Amino acid sequence: MGTRDADTVAPESCPTSSGMPVLGLGTWQNTDADQCAESVETALETGYRHIDTAQAYDNEEAVGEGIARADVDREEIFLATKIWISNLAREDVLETARESLDRLGVDYVDLLYVHWPARTYDPEETLGAFEQLYEEGLIENVGVSNFLPEQLEEALELCDAPILANQVEMHPLLPQSELRETCADNDVEVVAYSPLARGDVFDRPEIQEIAEKHGVSEAQVSLAWLREKGVTAIPKATGGDHIRDNWASLSLDLDDEDIEAIDSIEERNRAVDPEFGPWNQ
Repeated sequence: MGTRDADTVAPESCPTSSGMPVLGLGTWQNTDADQCAESVETALETGYRHIDTAQAYDNEEAVGEGIARADVDREEIFLATKIWISNLAREDVLETARESLDRLGVDYVDLLYVHWPARTYDPEETLGAFEQLYEEGLIENVGVSNFLPEQLEEALELCDAPILANQVEMHPLLPQSELRETCADNDVEVVAYSPLARGDVFDRPEIQEIAEKHGVSEAQVSLAWLREKGVTAIPKATGGDHIRDNWASLSLDLDDEDIEAIDSIEERNRAVDPEFGPWNQ
């Protein structure tokens, strides 16, 4: 096991699941318009084909600018955005989704998420609006985010359009075992935000030792672990060095001993924990 030359991981060979590339660029907190556009362009030129944003990130226009600058066809890019919790009433979903498309400068998104099951979220009304957007060809897939297992199962029962993914915080300090099992049982992909626990995974000796063993970064170890779990990761990165370092995780093969060592970590840490999170209700 070990690493392959990162340069041999061509864009077209980036592993995919259900048509969704298993490594994407997260853009949360990337609110400097020029920097955001540059990071998206850099990621696409590096080989990324999955870009994730949200209405609440206040950067959809910059993300769209980065996509427009890159020498990559729109059809090759898996683009996702999210409807914020104040916009989940039916008419608000329909209106603000179109506004997101305008800001992104695209005719459709590959995945549109319910950002959180909170505030104005009404399962039937909200998901009914997502179904309409799907039927109109404005979205290719429905996504949910931060849904607990029982909320996901309810959404699957109510929504006739395909629910492709549940995006949740996941990393070695929050392995989300029960949720992953529910998703697997229902053919729903898991997308991991904050896959590095905002840097907390870097301080874990188990991950440090594996990184030293393979001659790679702790970030690459954590991202490779997620990939081994069948999870798509969308690490946030702005600078070119971090964007390329995360991309190189696709060249890292962890062995069984590595996986067992990471799985044995007992520390649990939820980095994103708003008062409206469903686990706080």
